[in-house]
Amino acid sequence: MLKFLVIGAAIFLVYKLFMGDKKKKEMNNEKVIKDKVASGEMVKDPVCGTYVEKDSSIRVREGDTVHMFCSYECRDKFLKQIQAPSIEKDEE
Repeated sequence: MLKFLVIGAAIFLVYKLFMGDKKKKEMNNEKVIKDKVASGEMVKDPVCGTYVEKDSSIRVREGDTVHMFCSYECRDKFLKQIQAPSIEKDEE
């Protein structure tokens, strides 16, 4: 019986060690992202709101503005939104 209690306590301690470390990493990652946003190294995806690095390779130029995206899906949704008003004007 005592053997099971000791093994159970050891498993619980190992679990807490790993979960505590995971939470610290998540908090540090959030802090790094906030710092990059504040410094201007990251920008917000206009479609989904995810923050992406300014050096993102998925870009669309609209006039003088350059939009950066987290994925090609977001880029395609944005392009459809841009084209929709021009299609409506053509139909009138």
